[in-house]
Amino acid sequence: MSELASGTKDSTPAEGDGEEGVTMLDVLQGEQSLEEDAAAVLGNVSDTACTYSLGYLSRQPVYACNTCQDAGQPSGICLACSYHCHEGHNLVELYTKRMFRCDCGSSNLKSSCKLVPSKEENTENKYNQNFNGLYCSCSRPYPDPEDPVEDCMIQCVMCEDWYHGRHTGMDQAGPPDDSLFAEMICGGCVTKTPFLQHYTGLAVSKVDKGKDDEVDVLVEDTVGNDYEKNNSEVEFKEDTGCHLSKPLPATSPFNSSLFLPMGWRSSLCKCTSCMQMYLDLKITFLTSDTDTVHHYESQALERKDSLEQGMEALSQMDRVKQVEAIHSYNNMKENLMEYLTKFSENKKVVREEDIKTFFEDMKSNKKQKTGGGPPPSCK
Repeated sequence: MSELASGTKDSTPAEGDGEEGVTMLDVLQGEQSLEEDAAAVLGNVSDTACTYSLGYLSRQPVYACNTCQDAGQPSGICLACSYHCHEGHNLVELYTKRMFRCDCGSSNLKSSCKLVPSKEENTENKYNQNFNGLYCSCSRPYPDPEDPVEDCMIQCVMCEDWYHGRHTGMDQAGPPDDSLFAEMICGGCVTKTPFLQHYTGLAVSKVDKGKDDEVDVLVEDTVGNDYEKNNSEVEFKEDTGCHLSKPLPATSPFNSSLFLPMGWRSSLCKCTSCMQMYLDLKITFLTSDTDTVHHYESQALERKDSLEQGMEALSQMDRVKQVEAIHSYNNMKENLMEYLTKFSENKKVVREEDIKTFFEDMKSNKKQKTGGGPPPSCK
């Protein structure tokens, strides 16, 4: 349910906030917030080693390179290759893709891979219009410069395309509040996969309450469980016999997108015939809770973050070193804001090389103040 991001990896200039001083705790907490957002998307994937040798990963962040990609030949690259092989290129962030292997260095790209020079073609990779920078049933770019309407983008758990909330077939009401559903299956996939009609009763829907007020409700499921509003997780009773042998719910045929609550996959029938059907349709991933983006993100967020690491490091410093560290940070922040202000005034984009130059100059100035380097006796 995360909003889709798109564009190059260039940064825009930042402006100072007028603060006189910042504590080290402020620094660490600010970095923690940014790190949590990044970790949710990047997971535990390395930013230095190409994932190609790991094969078709169950889920990983994928990028399309518009600079190197041949027209009509979609391809995707891993996080590490986006840094080391395509730095400064026009990259489109595709969020995560399922069972994908890095294409960097393939015949579909004009550049070679610096991390794994020799690669075979990835015959099992699947590509949709996202790799060409288009999304939704309207096949438009995101963000769309010609679209004046602000709208969230929601990823279909089956086809993995992204859809505008207003294009999910929920009429004027729009999609339910994102706190009430965990996954979405687009109307196109619902139509192409008829067995899903037996599970439409699981879906979260939006109904009118009175003339002016709208309220999100959870519809009673076809297995016989009543969901309560705002449940963060749903438990399903184990069913006996094939679920598809039961009559279709009154809502069938259902042609809109399905907005499904946490735990809905547990209610899918797992009898022999249904498991064979999932295998034939190549959608066995639906029977696994570890396939979900929620699981992927939760795994990434279990790592020790910058706040924990930073507080641990601070606790091991004596008072003098703590004060010196905070003073150094405040000094760096003041100089950096002054440096970036020049870019803002001249309406110039801050490049990675500019940031590197700033820190190299700071290191050089520090050496000059301390006599040009450590004493000869230091090791």
